[in-house]
Amino acid sequence: MSENTFGFIFHPILIREHVNKKFPPLGTVLPISVINWACQFFPPQYISEITGITSQDTGESVRGWFVAAPYTPQALHDLPLEKVYSKIVDTINLAESKGAKIMGLGAHIAVVGDAGLTIAERVNIPVTTGNSYTVGMAVDSLIEAATVMHIDIHQATVAIVGATGSIGKASARILADTVGKLILVGRRDDATHEVRELCEGKGAEVIASTDMDAIYEADLLVTVSSAINAIVKPKHLKPGAVILDVARPRDVSAAVAAERDDVLVIEGGMVQVPGINANFNFDFGFPPQMAFACMVETMALAMEGRYENFTLGRDIEPDKVREISAICTRHGFKLAGFRAFEHAVTPEAIHQVRERAIENRKVWSPVLT
Repeated sequence: MSENTFGFIFHPILIREHVNKKFPPLGTVLPISVINWACQFFPPQYISEITGITSQDTGESVRGWFVAAPYTPQALHDLPLEKVYSKIVDTINLAESKGAKIMGLGAHIAVVGDAGLTIAERVNIPVTTGNSYTVGMAVDSLIEAATVMHIDIHQATVAIVGATGSIGKASARILADTVGKLILVGRRDDATHEVRELCEGKGAEVIASTDMDAIYEADLLVTVSSAINAIVKPKHLKPGAVILDVARPRDVSAAVAAERDDVLVIEGGMVQVPGINANFNFDFGFPPQMAFACMVETMALAMEGRYENFTLGRDIEPDKVREISAICTRHGFKLAGFRAFEHAVTPEAIHQVRERAIENRKVWSPVLT
């Protein structure tokens, strides 16, 4: 039997930190504007080999490779699309040369252009954005976070920032069956109302808006915009709110962590990968044996021998979310705790947020601007 393999492509997000890992001390000494400009001249980067991830269902392991397209989020946004596509294709070809049979597209690479469709046409191996399992884990994480914060998910008001994107839209369609009220926030009024129409009639009251002020009443907030800078500020959140930040770069300002000890911020659930010897051989900010959901989708498809374009484009069907979630569960991938701002969110920290929220609710009122 031939070996099951995969690759995963990402790019610098925490620009100084990530550039320094590969090219010290450039991330420290160069201005960010210079890094944004200079990154276009760097070639694709091989990062590490991934070993020891082993299916609990079959007992077989998969092998993979991390590679990086050296574009910052700003460069991905500003450079000509054809130039961006070319560098991404070259980076995928690097992973294929290592032996990858399927490729996962990480962070902004998953959304650039037409969200993987053109890239899939230009490479020799199938690709996936990983967004189906990202949606599945986002919903699971939100429900678990609501539980630990003593919020009744069925009565809760849930806001989704970035509701017109692929992850936001699919999350909204699934949550519309479960929550009490759904607030959809997008940049364009027409596109946001299109998502509202998809979500109506499923049980939740649904509201569409292009105004961030609309999130003030949310008990639970999913934020998954493609903004380059943080857009969720301390003033936007009521005491006791849960904020699930799925976006990379983050949508939630670091000021929230500094100023609001009465809200719970999580960055999606960490996914524990199966295999006691699992090793990514690269520190991307998670504890050992923990991965992002988008990475896991690619791994699980390799375990299945499903070498096909799985999640592409901006429309993710709920059935696809359920399918990949079942595949991942069977192979032993599972939600394994919360993380925010490079630190684990402990039960003690959650308890402190709950207690502080109880006090602050007595005097809280939204600050409208």
